[in-house]
Amino acid sequence: MKRLLCFVLFVALLAGCTTTPEVVEPTKTNNVSDYSADFLREWMKLECRIVKETAGFLPPQASRAFGYVGITAYEAVYSGIPNGKPLAGQINRLMPATMPVPLPLNVRYHWGAVVNAAVADMMRKMFDKKLSADNLAKINQMEADNLSAFLKTTSKLLIDESVKHGRAVSQGIYEYSLTDGGHDSYLNPFSRPFTPVTGVDKWVPTDANNATPLSPYWAKCRPILASDMTYANPVKPLAFSTDKSSAFYKEALDVYNQVKNNTPEQVEITKFWADDPFATCTPTGHTFNILTQLLEETNATLEKAVVGYAMLGIAEIDAFIACWKAKYDYSLIRPVSYIQKYIDPAFKTVIGTPAFPAYTSGHATEIGVGERIFIKLFTNGDGNYTFTDRSQVQHGFQPRKFTNFSAMSQECANSRLYGGIHYVMDNENGLLMGRGIGNNVLSAIQWPQNVK
Repeated sequence: MKRLLCFVLFVALLAGCTTTPEVVEPTKTNNVSDYSADFLREWMKLECRIVKETAGFLPPQASRAFGYVGITAYEAVYSGIPNGKPLAGQINRLMPATMPVPLPLNVRYHWGAVVNAAVADMMRKMFDKKLSADNLAKINQMEADNLSAFLKTTSKLLIDESVKHGRAVSQGIYEYSLTDGGHDSYLNPFSRPFTPVTGVDKWVPTDANNATPLSPYWAKCRPILASDMTYANPVKPLAFSTDKSSAFYKEALDVYNQVKNNTPEQVEITKFWADDPFATCTPTGHTFNILTQLLEETNATLEKAVVGYAMLGIAEIDAFIACWKAKYDYSLIRPVSYIQKYIDPAFKTVIGTPAFPAYTSGHATEIGVGERIFIKLFTNGDGNYTFTDRSQVQHGFQPRKFTNFSAMSQECANSRLYGGIHYVMDNENGLLMGRGIGNNVLSAIQWPQNVK
């Protein structure tokens, strides 16, 4: 039987069928878990650099770019994961008929080459019109170097077929992304011209260079899971008031007193989690970098990496859509504006206040989803996992140590209070939103079980 199969493949090659893939022998396995995730982690590190260096990739736009790369990596290889299910047919409006069908299970792909091609192609597409020549060259070089390494142990015939499949999946996901409402948003991230709503309780510019708020229409983007918008719907913020006995005044006074009495460590925490898009690769990038570090420290396989990046990618996209909906539903005044008008005109924040409304906190919402994904991937469900976040060392910060993922997310949320950027209600309700989205991403999608 084996000789007959070889003869058939030989005849097909002579006939010009140069993309016939290798057929796996019955005794061999070729699961995604058989492959190293080293190269994929390097891709994510490169994406962090590109986000930081590419104009227009502010927090909402960055969440979209990271998210679609994560989705693409998983969708390209799910058929090589035992019990793996495609995202097509499970996530919002991604129809199975629009995606390429993987070859039969008894036909072998080189899963590393599949992911390499898919991720490289999607990164070029996500940054497209603003991608610098230098960063385009880095993408092309990393893709070529990885392929060269794969070719040392694998036939060109197999690599070519794997690359073809990876690029086909990337094209399918990219076409899906074109209709989500966020395509090319990086070209005009402030949606100018835009006239903010007005009122005593409404957002006002906190930076002379940004008279309009960031991405006011982001809530119109299509979520990856429509149900996330239900799980992420926050309670109303406290009723606005300037009465010194009111709950709102006390909320603002808490911010004022906190900033006035910050400890040196609290100032350090503020800056560690600030993730200014002009200094780091945004809050989403920070959380992706933590995932990359955890995958490396646990020597995770390619299977666990693609599952993790897809989980986090979906959750981050939806976290920013949901959070931005709340921001522009209420358009709530920032603490610095309230405090300077009603408490102390000389008040200054520890770091700059971003140009968009207060409620809820984007940092708290996005780190909330990270908390839930990390608990699923790296613990037995109790959240206990001692680790040191070294992901910010590249940006000049000292590492920070945590005993569990909830402590990590709470510190991130608290950092916005320490900085004078957010009210407590912004942070606590943002965390609840993010945790709700994270939980829903884990339960609403049929993820592979017992990921290796």
